[in-house]
Amino acid sequence: MQSLQRRVILGGVVWAVIAILVGGFALLSVFDQIANRRFNALLEERHTQIVVALANSEIPDQIGAFLNDPAYQRPYSGRYWQLNGPAGEVVASRSLFDTVLPLAEALSPEPQIWTSDGPDGPVRGLRQTITLDDGSRWVVSVAAGVSALQAEREEMRMSVAIAFGFVGVLGIGAAALLTSLILKPLRKLSDDVVHRWDSGKPLDVGEYPSEVAPLVGDINQLIDRNREVIAQGRRQAADLAHALKTPSAALRNELVSISRKADGTAPLFDALDRIDAQIIRSLARMRAANASKVVNLRTDLGNSISRLRRLFGALPDTAQTSIMAKTPVELEVAADAQDVEELLGNVIENAVKWCDAQVVISTEAAGDMAVVQIEDDGPGIDPHYRETALTAGTRLDTAVPGTGLGLSISSDLARAYGGSLDLGASERLGGLAVSIKLPLAAAGVSGRASDPHTGLPKTA
Repeated sequence: MQSLQRRVILGGVVWAVIAILVGGFALLSVFDQIANRRFNALLEERHTQIVVALANSEIPDQIGAFLNDPAYQRPYSGRYWQLNGPAGEVVASRSLFDTVLPLAEALSPEPQIWTSDGPDGPVRGLRQTITLDDGSRWVVSVAAGVSALQAEREEMRMSVAIAFGFVGVLGIGAAALLTSLILKPLRKLSDDVVHRWDSGKPLDVGEYPSEVAPLVGDINQLIDRNREVIAQGRRQAADLAHALKTPSAALRNELVSISRKADGTAPLFDALDRIDAQIIRSLARMRAANASKVVNLRTDLGNSISRLRRLFGALPDTAQTSIMAKTPVELEVAADAQDVEELLGNVIENAVKWCDAQVVISTEAAGDMAVVQIEDDGPGIDPHYRETALTAGTRLDTAVPGTGLGLSISSDLARAYGGSLDLGASERLGGLAVSIKLPLAAAGVSGRASDPHTGLPKTA
């Protein structure tokens, strides 16, 4: 075994790099403090202006006339003020538009600096309880977007980086070769860990330096344990789904009985549908989050599409619908078959539901991604509402039964595996075109059969 200790001793130049980094961070910390103080001072100045305007105005709603800053009149400009009166009334700058600044639970006559999410991003503000001459108490708040503060910080950091970079480049350049030699066994370990996932074979401890050998043994145990945890997580998700189906079905049966005797149960059915859909969405995300960490999962995309085409084609409601599948290329994606079919099934179901008479499914390879295009000849979705359609629980048309979660669940599953789901317009059919991208399975790696309950590769 080789020893890394000697190489590390020869790397004394690292201390020079550490000194440079420590000095740079210390200087940046000082600059950040200066920028924060300047920003807070600006908030105090604006707060004072609002207080003076409030004291001089007989009608709080008209204090805007005392303020000359045009940013207060422009929606989401990054500068805001707000007054909370004794009777609960709220007077705010036009820049807040349809939002309000947060109000602390414990108010104080002393100025309070706070940070929160604003209408245009993160904001920092100052609030204070003011008592006017007439005895009324007002909470005066001002806030400003932190983008300007961040820009100032970035400028300072850039200046420091240039100065210290010039000083440290010589030392870093001299140590580059030495660092490369030291890290060579660790790079080998990183590559071997990836192939350990692919092959399922343990790492050979004898191939590494003595200092790294204990770590290699721990990694072997950690990978095995991690695989068990992932499998257990997926099994628990499957068990939870099964456990929730029974009470949900019981509730649905009870509602059916009630609906035969009384009207007005439609909202209850809708609520139960949404609960079921939300459960399905959460469990699907749990499964995908676990399965996406297993690199040797493989699913034949053509087989999944063929199964779904036969399934939807056999439904009574699709007797007059043409579902065509054009999959000339054999593609395998790095995803669990159950998740792939749920992803595609939601989109195909949506296409079948909204089409006039035709649905076309096609696949192709684009770089390291497999692209599935699902098109229909229905009304499509207006470009302004496509992002909304991917929002969980959003239904663009309540006249058609559904929960509005199908596309959202599919989008979540695609992203969990490193892919994407995009909505567009079909050029050949005129309706909606859904483009799904999933990563292709690694070439030359044999995929193993999946456990039907966990979706993970079976082990001997």
